[in-house]
Amino acid sequence: MKSIAKRTWFALILACILLFGVLTFAIRYFLYAERWVSFTGSPHVYTNGKLDTGEIVDRGGEVLYTSAKDRTYAESAALRKATLHLIGDRAGNIPPRILRAYASKLFGYDKLNGTAAMETSDGELRLTVSAQVQAVAMQAMAGQKGAVGVYNYKTGELLCAVSSPSFDQLDPPDPENDNADGRWDGVYIYRFFHSSYTPGSIFKLTTLAAALEQDPGLAEKRFHCEGSVLINGERITCPKAHGELSLAEALSSSCNCSFAQIALQTGAEALTEKAEAIGIDRNLKFDGITTVRGHFDLSDADDNALAWAGIGQYTDLINPCQYMVYMGAIASGGSAAMPYLVESAHSGGKETYRVSRSQTEPMLSPEAAELLRGYMRRNVEQVYGAVQIPGLEICAKSGTAEVGADANTATFAGFIDSEDYPLAFIVVVEQGGSGSRTCAPIARDVLQACVNVLDGER
Repeated sequence: MKSIAKRTWFALILACILLFGVLTFAIRYFLYAERWVSFTGSPHVYTNGKLDTGEIVDRGGEVLYTSAKDRTYAESAALRKATLHLIGDRAGNIPPRILRAYASKLFGYDKLNGTAAMETSDGELRLTVSAQVQAVAMQAMAGQKGAVGVYNYKTGELLCAVSSPSFDQLDPPDPENDNADGRWDGVYIYRFFHSSYTPGSIFKLTTLAAALEQDPGLAEKRFHCEGSVLINGERITCPKAHGELSLAEALSSSCNCSFAQIALQTGAEALTEKAEAIGIDRNLKFDGITTVRGHFDLSDADDNALAWAGIGQYTDLINPCQYMVYMGAIASGGSAAMPYLVESAHSGGKETYRVSRSQTEPMLSPEAAELLRGYMRRNVEQVYGAVQIPGLEICAKSGTAEVGADANTATFAGFIDSEDYPLAFIVVVEQGGSGSRTCAPIARDVLQACVNVLDGER
């Protein structure tokens, strides 16, 4: 009898384990079946690593890519070039991250019929970017290496996310054999999301935010520039002697001597805390994309290095997308919308995804943001005439970052202070020289294109 009882208990335990396993599988099936089926090796959904259904359209409905049949791209060669890094290339050197991230929302899978529903699926992934703006940005870059980004700092919609250089998916180059002049260097890198740059003087907007929060009376102080200042036996230099300057004048003149003094007064701890609050050394993650981290580290910095770090040199690095969001935070009074690229997804006539918007943590105080907005507007009015658009209050800061003996990275970042056109932007051009001369005209053309698109949507 004891032997039978033991066997009975053993059978009951096995039955319970089996039941638990079946229930666990059933729950996980209903929760994750779409993910299982949509992995890139699935022969039911992919052929040679390419999704077999669905299309990607821009914010206005213009088709950028169709997965089904022969896998076609946009009709315009200029548009194919402008959206290469968003969509990916045929050879797979640039992965279609967005398409992979939302594959399960496109192919018509249901839990009863499996992938049989794909035959009637008309999956559509609608992006926030504008095809028109992308094309304008790519044309404005004129083959220069760099990145352009524009987003709505109230909603988070990315209207432009361009990386240059680029190529037509239907006419790809051979970088290994056609690159004697270096034109294709880094062509497979999505620079807007996956590169980091020495910021130059646009970083002074970070230094100034930290300084204003630590010393509210800073705005009333005066600074003196003789063209250079000796710190720890090494010189911080300016292009010229600026003389006596107010804080606003120090920013518009981009006076290195003044900002060296501000950085030293503010201190390494406060500057580091502000860089962390802005998120310079953190990734942004959305829509299958993870941005690279920037860099800000003063752990081994002496006073001279601290001064250069506050100016935007030393070992400072920013990611264009992340720093663009900081521009939005200045415009919004301290925090901004998190960026996103995918507005919605549909399959079989049903909406399978709709974006859920979110905000960043506070990056700077409302008081500091208000002062920076005024200073940046003054910059445009008195210095950056090339970015002016009639009727719009554009606020900006330029940068020229020294990255080599004969090479400067040009940067230009800012926003439109407007309820109707709440757009933050950044332009980076490698070996571009002056940010105001090289990047400001690009920003102007792209912002005007954005304004035209938003006007057309009203």
